[in-house]
Amino acid sequence: MSRRCELTGKGPMSGNNVSHAKNRTRRRFLPNLNDVTLQSETLGRGIKMRISAAALRTVDHRGGLDAFLAKAKDEDLSTGVLKVKKEIAKAAAAAV
Repeated sequence: MSRRCELTGKGPMSGNNVSHAKNRTRRRFLPNLNDVTLQSETLGRGIKMRISAAALRTVDHRGGLDAFLAKAKDEDLSTGVLKVKKEIAKAAAAAV
């Protein structure tokens, strides 16, 4: 399972551990990923995904999963979430 957020595309970053004597060794900074189920109002069901804590806060700020995906760039989203985005767009078009 890749350590990448499905909504924002956040992944591991690299940097240094720096000791008191300024010795530097390479390390990885991993994103804070959580397994969550987000509810889609348009589809009327929950979607399981692995997203970062920052992405979860952004979803809440924008007013839910449907509103977040409407504004999200396709290149940041994973393939599974892209399918969900197209399903939501199709269901919203059918409802109008």
